[in-house]
Amino acid sequence: MQENIKDYLNTYKEVELFQGIEKKQIISMLECFRAYIKKYQKNEFMILFEEHVDCIGVVLEGNVLMIKEDLFGNKTTLVNVKPKELFGETFACGQMIQSTVSFVAGADTKVLYLPYQKVLHSCKEECEVHYRLIENLVSLIAKKNIQLMQKIEVISKKTLREKIVAFLVIQGEKKKSQYFSIDMGRIKMAEFLCADRSALTRELKQMKQEGLIDYDKDMFRILKPLN
Repeated sequence: MQENIKDYLNTYKEVELFQGIEKKQIISMLECFRAYIKKYQKNEFMILFEEHVDCIGVVLEGNVLMIKEDLFGNKTTLVNVKPKELFGETFACGQMIQSTVSFVAGADTKVLYLPYQKVLHSCKEECEVHYRLIENLVSLIAKKNIQLMQKIEVISKKTLREKIVAFLVIQGEKKKSQYFSIDMGRIKMAEFLCADRSALTRELKQMKQEGLIDYDKDMFRILKPLN
């Protein structure tokens, strides 16, 4: 049974894509777009490599992992898309609408899908809220590009320690604190850093012993300047 898009009205108000748009206008707009909600179980693939992408996804619950897999089956997690964030917009909005990555549910997940062609072309009324939505979408795509640039900055480092340092510094800057949590376990963190999980664990322990950092599961604290 398909869920009613009206059930997540309070969630929509916290989604950047709908920023500056009133609640009633959001529902009216989603109905005009023929938006729909779909459920996924943990580890279920949502979009496969080279699959046609014609919708923009908004995560309502759970999280979505953008994964790149090489010829040998090695997987790299490029982005972890959290609730109220978008995914698939790069492919849906571009000339090439075949995905160059895969998207998989990192947990039991619910996604709001907006058909891109409906978003791109304004309705007959040419309403102001539609223009506002397009402005928000462009802004979010720019923000996503910055995140991918940060990813490149991290994995381009030569040594594992340099990758860890770059990653932790970026996380601390995002939270504006030397004490912060990361939203991924060691396996996902190793995939993000393009590193072996055992090697990552050893390096983190070594950095902890040297008094550079402290951590407990997903909570980290930078004790000394890492740069």
